[in-house]
Amino acid sequence: MQDILGQLRQQQAQTLEELCEFLRIPSVSADSAFAGEVKRCAEWVRAAMEKAGLKAELHPTKGHPIVYGERIEDPALPTILVYGHYDVQPPDPLDLWTTPAFEPQIRDGKLFARGATDDKGQVFTHLKALQAWFALRGRFPVNIKFLIEGEEEVGSDNLDHFLKANQQKLKADVAVVSDTSQYGDGIPAITYGLRGIVAAELRLTGPSKDLHSGIFGGSITNPANALTQMCGQLIGPDGRIRIPGFYDDVLELTAAERAQFAQLPFSEAEFLKEVGSGATAGEAGYSTLERRWARPTCDINGMMSGYTGQGPKTIIPSRAMAKITCRLVPGQKPAKILDALEAFLKGLCPAGLKFEFQRFHGCEAFVFDPTSVWITAASQAIQEAFGKPPVFIREGGSIPVVLAFKQILGIDTLLLGWGRNTDNLHSPDEHIHLDDFHRGTLGSACLWEKLAHVQKAN
Repeated sequence: MQDILGQLRQQQAQTLEELCEFLRIPSVSADSAFAGEVKRCAEWVRAAMEKAGLKAELHPTKGHPIVYGERIEDPALPTILVYGHYDVQPPDPLDLWTTPAFEPQIRDGKLFARGATDDKGQVFTHLKALQAWFALRGRFPVNIKFLIEGEEEVGSDNLDHFLKANQQKLKADVAVVSDTSQYGDGIPAITYGLRGIVAAELRLTGPSKDLHSGIFGGSITNPANALTQMCGQLIGPDGRIRIPGFYDDVLELTAAERAQFAQLPFSEAEFLKEVGSGATAGEAGYSTLERRWARPTCDINGMMSGYTGQGPKTIIPSRAMAKITCRLVPGQKPAKILDALEAFLKGLCPAGLKFEFQRFHGCEAFVFDPTSVWITAASQAIQEAFGKPPVFIREGGSIPVVLAFKQILGIDTLLLGWGRNTDNLHSPDEHIHLDDFHRGTLGSACLWEKLAHVQKAN
């Protein structure tokens, strides 16, 4: 094992050059103008898989291609499915980048480029680790399957179809996803839980057109007024969500989990400074970390109505709209929550308004047993690469592919993030710390050996 780690250390400069080549491809999945570049990036990933010792192929979809590669050493060994994505967020606003988004540059020990952390840099750690194994051993210690898609940033519309159509091809013992983060600077982490999500849009229509507020004000229902009153009823002053039945199925944190979260280094002052807020808020009786990771939420993401231009315009708007999401925790079902949200809002809607409720995407929350043999093996790999054991955390966001792997393929997922939440994911000046990238590559190399021992011990 030391020879593999030694080679990875010796080749760090070359590995960075290859990563920069990867990052220069503007694989923006959301913009059709970049479709050719997305395809070029998929071809680049296929070639990188083959360099790593995998047999790789492109699978066309109705959108962007899925790149799949595998190497089966021995059916008796555990089979690991590695997932990631090669598409990236649009770079806008361009003027807020210190250097162009697709011209990678190293500054202050960080590599700046769109996709550096989300998710090209993290995916590349696994490819380079496997390449070192193959170069020095001519084989892998486990069976490897790689699934890298090009539509994660636009909802993965075609991924579930691919999973369902290729269940036998994708059969594995556990999945590995590196699209999360460490807990903090120098504090590696394994994420064992994710919140789920539901999304909806509320539309209210009153008069058939905007009306003069002097002539008609006070005589008909104002959709904008009604919208704010209705949305204002969603959450009480104690931070509790008022939707009937909302908490019925919530799986509460255990005493051990709460104690572990409380032991993590966390500064309220530093957190507030990072997000640029004056105070924390949320459900009473829970810490900030507990609220972010393991409690359900209901948030208004945007509102629109009437005139929003410069200066006054005295109208009663014809329409009003709000976009709403709820983050879910284990136990809650998306359909049930959407039913309850719609019923609650409809019951608050004043007479004289047309009520419309549009449902969008949703996925359940996920929690993985932190004492499982897979997590134990991953912990050992991280400790060997980082020089310290990982902490166990949850994540407030949602990664729908984790639920898809469970429901369609019947496997759990190891969430091993090498980046940091402060790496400007989806923002200008996205970056990855060079130390994190290199340690992640070493951690990946160690991971395959540790996972092989899971099979031997069971």
